[in-house]
Amino acid sequence: MSSQTTRQRLIQAALELFVAQGVSSTTTRQIAAAAEVNEVTLFRQFGNKYGLLLAVIQESTPFTHLGEALSQRLTSASHFDQALMAYASLYLRSLEQVPELIRSLIGEANQFPPENREALGARLTEATQVLTRYLAQVIEQTALSPMLPPEKLASLLNGLLLGYAAIEFTSEFHQLWQDREDFLQGLVQLFLSAVVAPASSIAPAETAEIPEIHEIHDLPAPLVQEILQRARKASPQDSALAYLLFATGLSPNELASLQRSQQISSSQQHLLQVVSSSGSRQVAVNQWIAGSRYGSYLNNPLTKWLKSRKDRHPALFIDENGQPVTAEAIAQRWQDWTADLLTPDSQPPALAQAAQTWAVEMLMRGMSLENLSILTGQDLAKLQPYARRAREKLAIEQAMQLDRRSPKASERG
Repeated sequence: MSSQTTRQRLIQAALELFVAQGVSSTTTRQIAAAAEVNEVTLFRQFGNKYGLLLAVIQESTPFTHLGEALSQRLTSASHFDQALMAYASLYLRSLEQVPELIRSLIGEANQFPPENREALGARLTEATQVLTRYLAQVIEQTALSPMLPPEKLASLLNGLLLGYAAIEFTSEFHQLWQDREDFLQGLVQLFLSAVVAPASSIAPAETAEIPEIHEIHDLPAPLVQEILQRARKASPQDSALAYLLFATGLSPNELASLQRSQQISSSQQHLLQVVSSSGSRQVAVNQWIAGSRYGSYLNNPLTKWLKSRKDRHPALFIDENGQPVTAEAIAQRWQDWTADLLTPDSQPPALAQAAQTWAVEMLMRGMSLENLSILTGQDLAKLQPYARRAREKLAIEQAMQLDRRSPKASERG
């Protein structure tokens, strides 16, 4: 038996025993017996049990491959929230596979030599560096504006994951969360909403998400078509932006944060995956707007804009400098498209009215308020004014239909 083979067998035996019964309950005699070597050989190779523990931390597969596995989970996910969930899930599953070892590392760390604690710190740092690199890449490529630098964000997330493991492995019957999935969902939600917010999350009122309002002012079809026509004449990107405002009901903030990878287009559907501080959702891109059809799922203002691009930037919309377009820039484009136009209230069309127009149209075409809530991410209570406006417009349409019928025809009916 070669020295290298003996070393690896001792490390593997120690790992299995540490995992099964903890460090303090494992003796060098047990490890030597499991590895089928003399205990003297163990001492010659590692000095003592803690020297062997150091080798386990530095050389065994569960520790050495964790960083690589975490990196693969991050890069294989297509969306930010999915990547965080996959990363956190794998991190916790890795810890849950060795609960006794984790308990020992937590409860007995003060008994370990400094080099053991240093090795543990190095492994934790490796995982944090993996997440730091991923966050830095996301921040660079998207409109995210973190409140803290990537390394701090990564440290906080990993610290929370380790805290979860410490509580789960050392206590019972707590009521802090229902289960691991409940904890992970709350963790990712917290991370998205409180730590990493979109850069344009603080914007003028008319560029915010669908607000809680009491009166809806959707735009009439001829005015919508005029705005879309003006945007089309301005540029392919203007046409795509105006199209999505009326075809999806998305806010300028959401449009500004979209990535190319978040567009899902086929002959059967055209969807956008919207990732915001409140989570992730899919929204259909409508072909029909205000009674007119604007292309197909594969050939519409958005797909034409993307086909016209020569750059490789991941953002769905970019400015003249090749950077992701901002919500403020979209608001300025809206003002350009609607210059000298007036609504039936004799007011300039407001950007927020695009989303209002879309929402009312969806309800009039038969969408339930519950499904509209899913698409918008808004509470049902906030959508009640849209339902009232849709009923009002349907009542007006019915009155007009009745008026087209002659009184005699009505009497005969």
